Amino acid sequence: MQDVTPQIPPSAKLDPTKPTVARVYDASLGGKDNYEVDRQVFEQVKQVAPHQGDVSWMNRRFLVRVVRYLTELAGMDQFLDLGSGLPTVQNTHEVAQFSNPEAKVVYVDIDPICNAHGRALLEENEYTRFVEADLTKPKDVLSHPEITRHLELDRPFVLMQIGTLHHVSDEQDPVGIMRTYVDALPTGSYLAITHFWDPADEDPELSRKARELENKVREAGLGSGYWRKREQIEDMFAGLELLSPGLVRLDDWWPAGPRTREPWPEEHLMLGGVAVKR
Repeated sequence: MQDVTPQIPPSAKLDPTKPTVARVYDASLGGKDNYEVDRQVFEQVKQVAPHQGDVSWMNRRFLVRVVRYLTELAGMDQFLDLGSGLPTVQNTHEVAQFSNPEAKVVYVDIDPICNAHGRALLEENEYTRFVEADLTKPKDVLSHPEITRHLELDRPFVLMQIGTLHHVSDEQDPVGIMRTYVDALPTGSYLAITHFWDPADEDPELSRKARELENKVREAGLGSGYWRKREQIEDMFAGLELLSPGLVRLDDWWPAGPRTREPWPEEHLMLGGVAVKR
């Protein structure tokens, strides 16, 4: 028997008393699209990592450099940005369309406020869309009618998981989720990932900081945040060829110039990479 229960969109479930990943991230960037509960979570995280806001900006700089490279040098003109969060400065579509005004971008997020602000992006130009969907369900995402109408998924595109997979639990199987996405990528496509990192045996002192951060995120009520080992993150690229310089600290991926200061400890606890499907 067909289930005729009406589906309630995530945007109908807005609860300002519970923090969300996207709004806490917005607070960490100094944005205004967040609630007091989100700012409280971020303040608790800063007790362990006082420069976590710098980590968020480091993550944003990585996104900008990657999108610019893939648009200008790799010639990519389609981007599927998963878990995109709230619009801020230098969004994916702004960076891509600076080089190619006809580059197509689809943002995907499940957060209600992201949905509201994302819809506003639809008014900017005909090449940008926002879709409300769950990135942990790749088959649903890749068959979503709004995505399949806007992107040609049978030709190369860029799949972006920027700061998303470290909010997917082991029970949800992030590696399995990525295997489904990678299998669906046409030859010539690219995958970009950033992820919280536990240096483990590579740096025991920083590893302790990672564990402390993970515990603080849970205590603060955000409910997710997993600092994983290098090999666990590498597994998410399985079947693809990592571009040089590989899976590295974010500011080490083709930096814009020489460092002006030494990185804060928490800035070491995130890795990123870009891979291509040959």
